[in-house]
Amino acid sequence: MFSVLEGVVREAFPEFTLKVPAFRRPPDQKLGDYALNCGVLAKELRRPAGEIAQAIAEAASVYGEVAEATAVGGFVNIRLRPEVLFAEAVKAAADKNARLPQGQRVMVEYLSPNTNKPLHLGHLRNGALGSSLANILEAAGYDVVRANLVNDRGVHICKSMVAWQRFAAGATPESAGKKGDHFVGGWYVRFSLEAKTNPSLEQEAQSMLRLWEEGGSAVKALWQAMNEWVYAGFAQTYDRFGFRFDKEYRESELYLLGKDIVQKGLDKGVFVRLEDGRVVFPLDSEQFGKGREGEERYATFLRGDGTAIYITQDLGTAVMKVEDFHIDRSIYVVANEQRNHFQTLFAALRALGYPWAPMLYHRSYAMVELPDGKMKSREGTVVDADDLADDMASMATAAVRERHSADTISEEEVAMRAEKIAIAAIKFYLLRFDPNTTIKFNPKESLSFEGDTGPYCLYAFARAQSILSRAKSNGMAVAESFANLGELEERALALDILDLPRTIQSAAGSYDPSVVANHMLKLARDFNVFYQKIPVLSANQEVAQQRLALVQASAEALRWALSLLGIKTIDAM
Repeated sequence: MFSVLEGVVREAFPEFTLKVPAFRRPPDQKLGDYALNCGVLAKELRRPAGEIAQAIAEAASVYGEVAEATAVGGFVNIRLRPEVLFAEAVKAAADKNARLPQGQRVMVEYLSPNTNKPLHLGHLRNGALGSSLANILEAAGYDVVRANLVNDRGVHICKSMVAWQRFAAGATPESAGKKGDHFVGGWYVRFSLEAKTNPSLEQEAQSMLRLWEEGGSAVKALWQAMNEWVYAGFAQTYDRFGFRFDKEYRESELYLLGKDIVQKGLDKGVFVRLEDGRVVFPLDSEQFGKGREGEERYATFLRGDGTAIYITQDLGTAVMKVEDFHIDRSIYVVANEQRNHFQTLFAALRALGYPWAPMLYHRSYAMVELPDGKMKSREGTVVDADDLADDMASMATAAVRERHSADTISEEEVAMRAEKIAIAAIKFYLLRFDPNTTIKFNPKESLSFEGDTGPYCLYAFARAQSILSRAKSNGMAVAESFANLGELEERALALDILDLPRTIQSAAGSYDPSVVANHMLKLARDFNVFYQKIPVLSANQEVAQQRLALVQASAEALRWALSLLGIKTIDAM
């Protein structure tokens, strides 16, 4: 469809050499289906925008797809013929085709949990963002690899191990009746509480880490056992929230990576050894600024004793990922608190001469806060992902039961609907905002069946399914021609569906799932307006069948958009 509109411009002005500006929906739908601002064309053609708009409108009027084209100032407004508009919308929904083969393999690394605690609300924002971004990139035509880097070693892991040794008396998740990650997380909190009155526990955790790095068999055995408890718990949470991975990297297998790369960089002059033995990377003052006294700044990549630090590991892991999967682009979904870390890492890789280094991207995101402030894992004040999902499912269960008497819906059906509504509420709330916006998560607001929520979008889908189900029961078929459609509410739906593939491409280009989330929200709103104002099954047969095809296309578009956000549909609320 957009190629037709661009063709109109090219026909009117074959001398135009730039990319044709995008046709947009006009602010007032009564003006037309699409509008073009001719200002960009005017600059190259050196002609008044109004004159250009008039010429394009005249050229468009001879196209069979165009019902009306008018010039208003420097804008041209185009209304498509109903047979074309609705047929293209139905086709787009059925094809679910946003793909423009990109010829690139992209790795999306997301979640990155620690094996000393369960996933919490902050992880859910990371997971929702990373998994939906992977879905959107895949829909846009990229070959996507989903990766997870698990932080499974370090002093924070040893703290939960020390607490278990000291206070657990041999307890296990099974004996305690707890999910494995919650069980281990409890010992991490216990360590922090005990360390307030017994500071020697901190030295004990450091000593345990040294024993682990030296390969102490008893420490390694305990570490393995407690990590397996956590992994078993993680697997259940991943499944519940739809987080999946093609590759899982573990820090315990990677933490020594990068030292050889640093040494080679030292030989090439990329890194510098200071008098105290540290190996550092000089930071470009234009990008990173200078120190307080105007001095040059450095980033340490090896300590004075030759040991690696976290960024050394990331250096080696970045190279390993390319070697493992031959990726062209690598996206790190990590909180914005690590922005400086990734800027430094990427600058070092560019300086080392890796050709793929310019294709590394940090998809940063802001924190999720509670109404009373930030979450703190060590104090046990986080909102655990599982507990949140349980609470939300309980609230959703009550909402479903309000709408159905006990004899019309089974308990199993109530539980299934409540679970899907709860997960949809959480994910949509976390995805509808720009990733760099700090969110104050409001469970009650996120579960509303009205407003800017996941359940509202599910409700629009369920309404469409209800119409389709009743039509099927009445033996009604959907039409394949659409000459009788054209109400503003109908056109709004068709345009929303037609714009979805372009929206997916835009979201993929900006690494921002909120673009899809907000477009889907508009589609849901427009469908609900259509549902309230436009009769479908009670219209005459010819019109009813045509509107039924539009309802079916709307349902498929909603299902498509919801799936990109990792949200499962339900046919009834």
